[in-house]
Amino acid sequence: MRFAEALARLDPWPDRLPHGTRAIDPVVRPAPGVSPDRMPGWTRGEPVHPRRAAGLVLLYPDPAGETRIVLTERPLGLRHAGQVSLPGGREDPGDVFPDGTALREAREEVGLDAQTAGVRVIGHLDVVDVRVSGFLLTPVVAVAAREPHLVPHPGEVAAILLPPVDIFLPDAPVTPGELERDGIRVRYGGYPWADRHIWGATARALAQLGALLGSATAGQPDRPAAP
Repeated sequence: MRFAEALARLDPWPDRLPHGTRAIDPVVRPAPGVSPDRMPGWTRGEPVHPRRAAGLVLLYPDPAGETRIVLTERPLGLRHAGQVSLPGGREDPGDVFPDGTALREAREEVGLDAQTAGVRVIGHLDVVDVRVSGFLLTPVVAVAAREPHLVPHPGEVAAILLPPVDIFLPDAPVTPGELERDGIRVRYGGYPWADRHIWGATARALAQLGALLGSATAGQPDRPAAP
């Protein structure tokens, strides 16, 4: 998708957001006689209050004018090693949440200079319930006027990934995955790209972004109902 087209569909930000493809949503594999439809609680035992976090969904034009998104791969030795994530993290004291948190984390993780790249925040996607980590993640959507110069933080980022936005559009392929945690199996969908599988909270946020970009009425005011 051309960057000019993506920008036209996202700005101004719509009042109502579509749901991303349901193929991404995690589903607990049912035991005999049980049909759970959501992930288990926050932790083993008593629930805890989730913490707030923000992730930056940064779109920018590549040299050919196509739209790309900035993602990161977590290094070995960290929790969730090898997973693909949005630049982001937990809210810190003094942050202007969620925009300030997302931009601060992107600066720390990938060296984003928001001013030099001409970055501006245009909206927020739906909050993603990341139960396995105890966070409520707010995806902050921003656009850069030009391709940013990025450098991975050696302790936090194994690689910076720059997939085209097209792989998250509604007709893009979704591949299945399965994991087991605390004796519970969960099935989910993810996006294949460059020998990687983009799944979990990142995929759920980008599925909604893809649904928004794929909507013919994205960025336009609602039309009155026909008489």
